Amino acid sequence: MTQTIAPPTPSASTARWVVMGVCGCGKSTVGNALARRFGVAFIEGDQFHPAANVEKMSAGVPLDDDDRAGWLQALADQIRQARERNAGLVVSCSALKRRYRDLLRQADPGLRFAHLHGPRELIAARLGGRADHYMPPALLDSQLRDLEPLQRDEGGLALDIALPPGELVERIAGQG
Repeated sequence: MTQTIAPPTPSASTARWVVMGVCGCGKSTVGNALARRFGVAFIEGDQFHPAANVEKMSAGVPLDDDDRAGWLQALADQIRQARERNAGLVVSCSALKRRYRDLLRQADPGLRFAHLHGPRELIAARLGGRADHYMPPALLDSQLRDLEPLQRDEGGLALDIALPPGELVERIAGQG
């Protein structure tokens, strides 16, 4: 199921998107494909976590707001720079809470969000099949507890991860 949350933006080549959701929902896969579709840069948000955050998550300890603050600011800085250059950009970022998204939007009031969501069982199965990521499946429940779904006034759309990645990309592309 796709839920449109706000009207489309005028130009995909200059639009800036955050592909958001809990771990294992497909943010990196969809975000990278969306960036290729638009011909813009892709930023893998996980690469901006400081070593202390990676160590904490690797140990199965959920991040808190303080842990995420510097990481979110680093991503906001990347978004701001893209806006200042009038360049398109796609960022993968969990953006679990409204206040996190508000911080990112401060860098670009026109920032759009694609919230990938689905049933816990599907996400857990995907996480169980991942061998190349530091985020253990045990942290899924903490992310689901923290998740504040994208709201109608936030600009973007919510997409069901049961759809194939290519279809998710096309639905996002149709919005911006």
